[in-house]
Amino acid sequence: MGDDLEGVELAAAVQSLRDELLEAAAQGAGGAVRFAVDSIELEFTVELRKDITGRAGVKAWVITAGADMTRGRADTQRVKLTLSPKDAVTGRPLEIGHTDPGGTEGFTRSTPAEGSGS
Repeated sequence: MGDDLEGVELAAAVQSLRDELLEAAAQGAGGAVRFAVDSIELEFTVELRKDITGRAGVKAWVITAGADMTRGRADTQRVKLTLSPKDAVTGRPLEIGHTDPGGTEGFTRSTPAEGSGS
């Protein structure tokens, strides 16, 4: 893969996901609803490249859609990762949202419509 083609190191792609999850948690801090992040599935087209200077060894590069079109399938692979994010302090599954579970004041119980037989 030439340097003129777009790609990002696999580690950078996973770090970007980590940053986005932290940002989502920060943005959800004021809300009354929380979401637990159970597992995250990522699927990438990657190309393994050896550093020609011999210093960095082999790295996995995530191929962007445009770059993927210019490469043959012989030198790319599909990689699927399943990640289960954990809170670094508690070890529990990551939750995105406010720590206060909130109330139900804004919700109403629906009542059956007349003649519905319920």
